[in-house]
Amino acid sequence: MLRFVTSSAPKFFATNPLRTISPFASRFPVRSMADSAPFNKIQIQRDDNTTFDAYVIGKQDAPGIVVLQEWWGVDFEIKNHAALISQLSLGFKALIPDLYRGKVGLDVAEAQHLFDGLDWPGAVKDIHASVDWLKSNGSKKVGVTGFCMGGALAIASSVLVPHVDAVVAFYGVPSSELADPAKAKAPVQAHFGELDNFVGFSDVTAAKALEEKLKASGVPNEVYIYPGNTHAFMNRSPEGITRRKNMGLPDEDEASVQLAWSRFQSWMTKYLSS
Repeated sequence: MLRFVTSSAPKFFATNPLRTISPFASRFPVRSMADSAPFNKIQIQRDDNTTFDAYVIGKQDAPGIVVLQEWWGVDFEIKNHAALISQLSLGFKALIPDLYRGKVGLDVAEAQHLFDGLDWPGAVKDIHASVDWLKSNGSKKVGVTGFCMGGALAIASSVLVPHVDAVVAFYGVPSSELADPAKAKAPVQAHFGELDNFVGFSDVTAAKALEEKLKASGVPNEVYIYPGNTHAFMNRSPEGITRRKNMGLPDEDEASVQLAWSRFQSWMTKYLSS
C-alpha cells in the first residue's frame, strides 16, 4: 500500500546527490516515442528580454501546465510526459520550456555537467514567463509540474512564481537557498519513491521534511511515498527503462505509475478547472 508521510525539519543537500550514480558504460541511441506528437516550437521572451524555446502540445483554450525537464534536458521522456498530459480527460495544454537552451545530456556525465551549469534563478524566470505565456494564449488557469530537477523547480515555482494555480512535483525538493516550501502560495502535490537514495533531494527524509514545510505554508498539499519504487519511477518508455537499468535503477511497477498519474489528473483538474 501507499503510505502518506509526515516528518520534522528539512535537510537539504549541500552537494548534488546525483553524483552518486555511476556513469553509463557507453552511450546508446535515444528514440523519442513522442516524435510524431504534434508539438509546436515557439519562442518566449522574459521580462529581461531573454528569449528561449519552448514546445507546446494540446488544445488552444485548455488549462495550461508547464512541464519541467529532468537533468537530461528536453529529451524523449519529458516529451512523452507532456504528450500524455495533453491527452488526459480535461484536455490540458502542456508547455515545455527548454531550460538548457537546446542542450541534451546523452550520458550521466553530460547531464551532470548541464545540471551543475544551470542558472536556477534564471530557470525560475523561464517558468514565470512560461506561465504568463500560457495565460496570455488561451489558458485561464496554469499549473506547473516537473520531474527530478524539474520537480524541485516546480515546488520552487509555488513559492516564487506569481499566478501559478497548482503544482505537482515528482521526486525533487529545492534547496533552501532557492526557495522555502513553507512560503508556498499554490497547492502542491508531490510524489516520491520509498527506495530513492538521493539523500536530501528526493529520499523519504526529504519527502517528510517537505510535507512539514507545506503544512506550515497553509496551502492544500499531498505528499505520497510509493513503496518499492526508486528515483525516476515515472519513466516508462522502452528507452527510459533501458536508461534506468544502465544507471542501476530497477524497473518499477506499472500500477504505481498509473496511480501517480491518476492523482496528478485529479489534482490538476481540481485546481485548474474554470
